[in-house]
Amino acid sequence: MMRRLLTCIATLGTAALFAGCAVPTTQVNYAAFKQARPRSIVVLPPLNESPDIKATYAMLAQATYPLAESGYYVLPVALVDETFRQNGLTVPGDIHTVPVPKLREIFGADAALYVTVTDYGSRYQVLSSVTRVAAKATLVDLKTGDELWSGRAVAAQDSSSSGGGLIGMLVTAAINQAMNHLTDASYPVAGTASARLLSAGTPNGLLYGPRSPKYQSD
Repeated sequence: MMRRLLTCIATLGTAALFAGCAVPTTQVNYAAFKQARPRSIVVLPPLNESPDIKATYAMLAQATYPLAESGYYVLPVALVDETFRQNGLTVPGDIHTVPVPKLREIFGADAALYVTVTDYGSRYQVLSSVTRVAAKATLVDLKTGDELWSGRAVAAQDSSSSGGGLIGMLVTAAINQAMNHLTDASYPVAGTASARLLSAGTPNGLLYGPRSPKYQSD
């Protein structure tokens, strides 16, 4: 009886995990993107819809690499952040309302990337501690204000244990949950989500930039 209960609980936990990671996909229209072909991108500090205050800078710090690997010049994150601060803008919500022509005037970039973190953190799910990060992004042409691309991605890590019986699994999950919060287990998961969201060559992903050998092959 106990084994049957354990199996049912584990199955429910797994089903919940996969349901949480499902992301609806739609076909992206690349016409405007191919016409604009931006060379440089300024990444704005992400909006944070999660309860964890670390989400904004965890995503921001890991956005440059996949964009650079995709062939774009990305304005240094620290420089962009300091420029906004010197102009009295420290809240992502305020920064996202800065007019497109003003962003073009200040940074001289071809496009701006608007990111929103919709989920960030670890949760206790029956017999496991699940760390999940979800984000969406929109690339906007700073010359015209047109939307060039939008996408979303999810990454999750399950710190479950299959040993020690039911009590042992519950204790292990609780310990993992506490450790995940202490060590910010979401940070590396955010890196995975960022790579999935901002890497070129993926289904409905960004097009390759001019610094990539695959430029204009997509």
